[in-house]
Amino acid sequence: MALNRVIAPLFFALVLATIDLSTCHVMKGSVTCLDCHRHHDFSGIKVLVKCDRVKKLAMATTEADGSFKTNLPSDTQTSSPPLNCLAKLLGGPNQLYAFRKNTVSKIVKARDDSSYTISTPLSFSTTCPSSVKGAKYGEFGSSKTVDLPLPPEWGLAPSSYYIPFFPIIGIP
Repeated sequence: MALNRVIAPLFFALVLATIDLSTCHVMKGSVTCLDCHRHHDFSGIKVLVKCDRVKKLAMATTEADGSFKTNLPSDTQTSSPPLNCLAKLLGGPNQLYAFRKNTVSKIVKARDDSSYTISTPLSFSTTCPSSVKGAKYGEFGSSKTVDLPLPPEWGLAPSSYYIPFFPIIGIP
C-alpha cells in the first residue's frame, strides 16, 4: 500500500516531464506558376523559411496543389512571436525559372490570427520567360570570336585562343 503511494506521484511526475509545453507558430502558403496549365502538379517544390536571429531553418515541400505548411524556426522553447521571417523558393524536381523578386516573400500574420502566411506570392515559370531570353535591347549578340588573320608560316595558334586573355602580372 505504501508502495502505491510512492509510485503514483513518481509516475505523475514522469508524465509531466515528458509533456512539451512549447507552442509552434505555423506558416502556410502556396506557390504559383505563371505559364502552367490548370491542373499542373506542384508537388516536390522546396520552400526555405528563415527567421532573423534564429540559427535553424525550416524546409517545406509543396503538395500537388502548390500549398505548403511548416513550423516557423525557433531556437528557444518559448512561444515568442517570430521576428522578420522570410520564405524563399528554392527549386523543385524540374527546372524552374523565376525573377529574383518573385522568389522571396516576407512572412506576415494571417487574417485568422492563429497562423502566418507569405505577403507576396512565390511565383515561377517552367519555361524561360521571353523578356529573359533576349538582351535588354533585343537578342543576344553572337558568341563568335574574332580571328585575326595571321600568316600560317608563323606557326601560331589561331588568335581567338589568346586574344581575349589578358595576363595579370605581379600577383603571386
